[in-house]
Amino acid sequence: MARALRPNIAGGIYHVTARGVRRQPIFEDEREYERFRELLRSIVEELRWVCHAYCQMPNHYHLVIETPQPNLSVGMQRLNSRYAAWFNWRRGHVGHVFESRFYSGPVESNAHLLEVARYVVLNPVRARLCPHPGAWTYSSYRARGTARLLGQFGDDPTQARRRYEEFVAAEIAVPSG
Repeated sequence: MARALRPNIAGGIYHVTARGVRRQPIFEDEREYERFRELLRSIVEELRWVCHAYCQMPNHYHLVIETPQPNLSVGMQRLNSRYAAWFNWRRGHVGHVFESRFYSGPVESNAHLLEVARYVVLNPVRARLCPHPGAWTYSSYRARGTARLLGQFGDDPTQARRRYEEFVAAEIAVPSG
């Protein structure tokens, strides 16, 4: 049976993730993290996407992507295949790098965008890789943030950034369980 087609809409925002085959690491050193970000920047520019948030974990990654054109699948195929080819070349491996096709879920409102962006940057904290998202080098947390994301916290960029940080920190203070 054929797989269901993914929703691919112009102006859509998606939470996207992909994981290493057998949950194996896809990023083991600084160069691998950086190469992925280089490829992501290239795809974002090429397809005119907006990347609202990202986080690279040792064996998977998360993206929050806005696609002005309905081209999420095209871009993700380019990103994952280019990274996998480079990764395999660098390590002398052959075969799959990612365990299956990427996951994508639509972001359905501005409130949902905030929750997904917070979830993404808190991944390393929840995995106990660092105590605070600002301590994780491989995410968008320390970046300026997109206008749409920070715009939810006010018009003044400095205050909006501070409110965003408070919004993310509020989740850290809540014990999970």
